[in-house]
Amino acid sequence: MSRRQQIERSTLNDQRAARPLVSRLLQWFASNARDLPWRRTLDPYAIWISEIMLQQTQVKTVIPYWERWMRELPDARSLAKAPQEKVLKLWEGLGYYTRVRNLQKAATQIVSHHGGQFPKRFDEVLALAGIGRYTAGAICSIAFNQAAPILDGNVIRVLTRVFGISGDPRKNETNACLWALAEQMVGTTVHSSRFTFHVSRLRFALSGSCSAINQSLMELGALVCTPKQPRCTQCPLRSRCVALRENRVDKLPNIVPQAKATARQFVAFVVEHCGRWLVRQRPAEVVNAHLWEFPNIETDGTNPDAVTLLAQHVGGRMRSLTPLPAIKHSITRYRISLESFHVVLEVKPRKMGAETRWLTPTEVEALAFTSAHRKVWERLKAKE
Repeated sequence: MSRRQQIERSTLNDQRAARPLVSRLLQWFASNARDLPWRRTLDPYAIWISEIMLQQTQVKTVIPYWERWMRELPDARSLAKAPQEKVLKLWEGLGYYTRVRNLQKAATQIVSHHGGQFPKRFDEVLALAGIGRYTAGAICSIAFNQAAPILDGNVIRVLTRVFGISGDPRKNETNACLWALAEQMVGTTVHSSRFTFHVSRLRFALSGSCSAINQSLMELGALVCTPKQPRCTQCPLRSRCVALRENRVDKLPNIVPQAKATARQFVAFVVEHCGRWLVRQRPAEVVNAHLWEFPNIETDGTNPDAVTLLAQHVGGRMRSLTPLPAIKHSITRYRISLESFHVVLEVKPRKMGAETRWLTPTEVEALAFTSAHRKVWERLKAKE
C-alpha cells in the first residue's frame, strides 16, 4: 500500500474527519441554497418524485415536469390507480422510462403495504421498487430528518476532492469508504445544537440538521464543486480541501472511463394518409417499452434506399416522400442517428400489425412518444 493510500485510509477511518466541515457547510447552505419547488414541502411523496426525476436530469428541466406531475398525481394513491398512458405522458421527454414504471410499482406497494401512507422507516423505503440506498437516504433525511447518508455524483465529487481520495469511486473499497464518510457527515449533526442557528436561516421547509447537511453536500457539488471549472475560491471548504492544496482538483474523482459508445443508425417513416398518421407501440420487453413511435428500421449505416425500405417495412402506394432533419440522441451506451422521412400514401397497406394505429394529429399529440420520435413530429409540424 502506498503512502498516499495509507493516509487516505487513515482519514476515512478517523471519526473526527467530518466534524470541522459540517458547520461551514451549513452556514454556506443557509445563504446559498436554491429555492427549488420540492424544497418547499416535507411531503415524502413529493420529495421522492423529485429525487427520481433528478436522476440523470438537470434541475431546470425537472422543475416544470415535477410541478405538472404534482398537480396531476399529488399522492401515492393517485399514482397507483392512474392509467399507464397518463403516467407515461407526464414523463414524456425525461427519458430512462424504467424510472417511471418503478414509480408506479412503488406507489402500488405503498397503497397495498402501507395504507397509502409513505413509509418512514429506512428499510421500508429501500424496499420500494426503483429505490436504492441513495434515494432512500435522501427521502429519509430530507423528509424525516433521519441520519441516513447519501452518495450521488455531486457528493462523491465533494468528498473525493476535500479528502483527496484517489481511488475509483465505483470500486467496492473506495465506494464503501465514501459511504462511511457520508455517514460521518450526517451523523455529526444529530446531537449538535450549535447548528440550529444556520438551519433556522433557511428560506424553505426543512426537517432538521440531517436534512440540511445532506442537501448542502449535494448543493455544493451542483453549484461550486462542479465537474469542470469548479469555483474553488467560493468554496466554504477550500482551506481544508486536499485536492486544492495538492493541485489535484481536475484529477478527482478518479473515475475510470467506460467503454466507448456504440453507434447505431435508424430510418423512420412519418406516414400520412387522408389526414391520419401511422404510429406503433413498442412491445413490453424492449427499451422504451409501451411508448409510441413511427415505423422505423435499424440499418447498417450504408445509406440504404428509403423507397425500398418503405416498401419492405410499411407497404402501400406512395404519393410523396420528403426527408426531414436527422436527429442524434443517446440511450444508455448507444449513440443513435435517426434519419426520417415524411411519407404521403395514396393507398394504405392492406395488412398492419396489431400494435399499429392510424390516428388524427390530436390523437398523436395525446400519446407518450419516445423522445427522438417526438422531436421528429415537432419538426414536421414546424415545417408545415
